Amino acid sequence: MVIKILGTGCAKCKKLEEVARKAIIESGVDATVEKVTELDKIMDYNVMMTPALVIDEKVVSAGKLLSVNDIVKLIKG
Repeated sequence: MVIKILGTGCAKCKKLEEVARKAIIESGVDATVEKVTELDKIMDYNVMMTPALVIDEKVVSAGKLLSVNDIVKLIKG
């Protein structure tokens, strides 16, 4: 599983990365986290608000900071 954090480096973007890493540990899944900070690459996902969370190339959240529990639910599907 590949989880991407889309954002230009703002505080919420950094926090979402931190929360996503905790969610991976809690869920016990094998996943990697990638940061996408280039605006043109963020726009490729049709995301207008950051931070955004992408799981296996599907945008699952944009414009808000999710909790660890929220992300665990998304990971487990």
